[in-house]
Amino acid sequence: MNKSGGTFRQDLNADARLAAIVDSSYDAIIGKNLNSIITDWNHAAERMFGYSAEEAIGQSILMLIPEHMQGEEVEIIARIRAGDRIPSFETTRRRKDGSLIAVSLTISPIKNSAGEIVGASKIARDISAAKESERRIRLLMREVNHRVKNQFAVILSMVRETSKRSTDPGEFEQMIRARIMALSRSHDLLVTSEWAGASLFDLIQEHLKPFGHEERISLSGPLLTLQSNAVQNLGMAFHELGTNSSKYGALASEGGRIEITWKVETGPEAQRRFHLLWHETSGSTAAGAAQKTGERKDAGERKGFGTVVLQRVAPQSLSGSSTLERSPGSVKWALDAPLEAIVVPQLGTDTDFSV
Repeated sequence: MNKSGGTFRQDLNADARLAAIVDSSYDAIIGKNLNSIITDWNHAAERMFGYSAEEAIGQSILMLIPEHMQGEEVEIIARIRAGDRIPSFETTRRRKDGSLIAVSLTISPIKNSAGEIVGASKIARDISAAKESERRIRLLMREVNHRVKNQFAVILSMVRETSKRSTDPGEFEQMIRARIMALSRSHDLLVTSEWAGASLFDLIQEHLKPFGHEERISLSGPLLTLQSNAVQNLGMAFHELGTNSSKYGALASEGGRIEITWKVETGPEAQRRFHLLWHETSGSTAAGAAQKTGERKDAGERKGFGTVVLQRVAPQSLSGSSTLERSPGSVKWALDAPLEAIVVPQLGTDTDFSV
């Protein structure tokens, strides 16, 4: 009698422990009979699907399955009746509010004391976050693939145009290396933001940092987040302007200064326009002397690659226009383009770009 009583108490304790495990599980654990009627429903199932145990128990499991997927249940019940343990699989289920949730399901037969299959237990794990992460990775990989192909095209163009304007192999290698590194700096900014864009302030500072003399450079304008296309093309422009300035302009002479300003204005037909001005002034006659002796690479009848970028590549890629003015001791480059070709769209907002 004592032995039987002890066994009974052990069974009760085991049942209590199992019930506690089921109740405290972070995964939804659901029991159903062979007619697909819900018989058990833990707290995690309440949190995941929105139904209380009172609402769910006694109802068909089909209330959780989207209409176009309800054929799954027919196959599941057939396999359970056959005594199969169904491996985990990913599917979609429906919450009480009608929203869909991605889940991983594991389904096993439930047997009575006689060993007969009387139902099934389902363990559902929410994999929505993992699915969203996979989706974002796929999007990023497609974006990276597109950008890499675009970068290859730009690099090939750089090689072609630079080779046309260089007779010294050493100079050619140096210029190509510098331009590819400039593309890399723009690329780094985009990668850091997961291709969401980059700040115009950050872009300018990143491209002018290698030339030093930060104290001679001033930036002024509203905070703008640039699209990836604008990051790449404006980055190329700032690199060419900075290179020219460090060799022949403001950054090559004592007292030289660079002022970069930008603003957003409303143009004809209420179109918002982006205006940028690079204005550098030299504090000595070094720039003028360079122009007179022909040392400035972009001077004269033959246009350098930098001039091509500033007058054609950058403005055309941004659906805009530009002007480039040179005079002794001064260089001005002005860009005008539609704002939507420059900044990342801000859906549902009317952003104030005023300085």
